[in-house]
Amino acid sequence: MWRTGEPKAEKRFEIRVFALEMGQDDPKKCSSAKLCRFGLAIPIHQFQRIPRSAVVLNPAVSEVFSPKDKDALKVGLVAIDCSWKRAEEVFKHRFRGVNRRLPLLLASNPINYGKLGMLSSVEAVSATLYIAGYIEHAQRVLSIFKWGGTFLTLNHDPLEDYRAAETPEDVLKTEQEYFKH
Repeated sequence: MWRTGEPKAEKRFEIRVFALEMGQDDPKKCSSAKLCRFGLAIPIHQFQRIPRSAVVLNPAVSEVFSPKDKDALKVGLVAIDCSWKRAEEVFKHRFRGVNRRLPLLLASNPINYGKLGMLSSVEAVSATLYIAGYIEHAQRVLSIFKWGGTFLTLNHDPLEDYRAAETPEDVLKTEQEYFKH
């Protein structure tokens, strides 16, 4: 159940999604703000509000998210919404929680379409949920965006293979197979 004072989602998710909003993007184009408006994420505005054992999506760490992290998602999932132009500054420190980066995927958002790894917050949340096996939830968070369905179509094969991986090492091998550096 949502705590008092938190927005209620129209259909309750098993996973609580938090959006740490840095306020660096145009609010009209901010995907995490839209998730919060639709009750699909809980807005937070301070690093100290990140739940201690939640999965924190942090592209600067080496540990990759894998299906083995599914249990940590039960505490929550935190997307840190900042401008990609200032990401290096924001992500230079580890945050409280279980910091994980996503395996490489292609962005489908209008700003970074087709760019490798340049996901919006909603794409990152959706990918995490998908890899953990919460496919319906992954589709739901994307459904409020006109371009949302494109993300799962564009990344279907790698997402399925990441989801089938048994270990983080398997995820990394799969990532190499799809996106050789």
